[in-house]
Amino acid sequence: MKEKEKVEERYTQWKSLVPVLYDWLANHNLVWPSLSCRWGPQLEQATYKNRHRLYLSEQTDGSVPNTLVIANCEVVKPRVAAAEHISQFNEEARSPFVKKHKTILHPGEVNRIREFQQNNKIVATHTDSPEVLIWDVETQPNRHAVLGATTSRPDLVLTGHKDNAEFALAMCPTEPFVLSGGKDKCVVLWSVHDHISTLAVETASNVKQGSKTGGNNTKATESPCIEPRGIYQGHEDTVEDVQFCPSSALEFCSVGDDSRLILWDARVGSAPVVKVDKAHNGDLHCVDWSPHDINFILTGSADNTIHMFDRRNLTSSGVGSPVYKFEGHDAAVLCVQWSPDKSSVFGSTAEDGILNIWDHDKVGKTTDSADSKASNAPPGLFFRHAGHRYDIKWLCAFISLFSSLEFNIMFKLFKFYNWDCSIAQYCNLL
Repeated sequence: MKEKEKVEERYTQWKSLVPVLYDWLANHNLVWPSLSCRWGPQLEQATYKNRHRLYLSEQTDGSVPNTLVIANCEVVKPRVAAAEHISQFNEEARSPFVKKHKTILHPGEVNRIREFQQNNKIVATHTDSPEVLIWDVETQPNRHAVLGATTSRPDLVLTGHKDNAEFALAMCPTEPFVLSGGKDKCVVLWSVHDHISTLAVETASNVKQGSKTGGNNTKATESPCIEPRGIYQGHEDTVEDVQFCPSSALEFCSVGDDSRLILWDARVGSAPVVKVDKAHNGDLHCVDWSPHDINFILTGSADNTIHMFDRRNLTSSGVGSPVYKFEGHDAAVLCVQWSPDKSSVFGSTAEDGILNIWDHDKVGKTTDSADSKASNAPPGLFFRHAGHRYDIKWLCAFISLFSSLEFNIMFKLFKFYNWDCSIAQYCNLL
């Protein structure tokens, strides 16, 4: 009860500051909770606003199928939105800027969504099963989530896990590779590119066989499956998150409930290249590799902290040796993500319902009197967003995955007023 009251109090404080902190904010309520949300491609660019694709999920109570939703989001440019729009913020409303485009009936909960950077109309999803599902969101038919409806058929199924793989999922930025981790303690790598020609041949064969049987060939209605390129073993508990090196399709890292951070290189085999046995004093929930400097890796843990590692000096006698430790959450950290725009900035979310924005360049530096007002703020912290106020048991799944959208909103949608003063005062307030 105390924790719930604390979340409510933070939300009330944040809500009162919305007109001061942001130029524009879009709030859109869904019928069901959303466990995952990702930006897709930009669809249209106009004078006053841009239109973006948005991928999100809806977790139902079982009365109707779970859904993967493709929506279009109109993003108003800075200094364009009318003043009354932000001053009349209503958390119960559905935003006119967010419109559902298509619904896919997903087999099981959509626990994580990731898009191919080579073709962001192709997305992968993790659910409560060992398989990874691949979807072409443009060619998939639009469905309606009604009682008794059959689920949509994935375009491709990636097999290889021996137990459920629910959250650890990543896409390579340079090649059409997919990386996954699961309860089987394994990291699994697939190359979709290796199988494109094979799948084309199978499709042509299925069409030919179907024409001979009047189009009733059952094989043609099944999703094609591919096996992994490699399976990597080195964890002693569930793998919670995985991430590719931004500059290499064959280098990647993983973290798990065994408190380990492991670096892998597919070119040298299936054994770990570097293993940090005690990266944190608790389970590791998340990891992100800097797209600006490939030496820096962030990890978040159940010990409420974020560690920043330099891969040139990861360990000291097997124990993690981070460059910085960031302590600004009151509960387990569930997601970390580097800013796409500024190399020293990253975001984090946790079970405390707070999204923190950090700048590691500010650690150890003292500036003007505005920052002195936030002297009780942790080193490096310069913004706290408290826009979600859900029950704490929902935050464990919801915030960790929704934070991808939230973090991008911070840098792509919102422009802060009085950067130094307002942010410092807000950190001090919370």
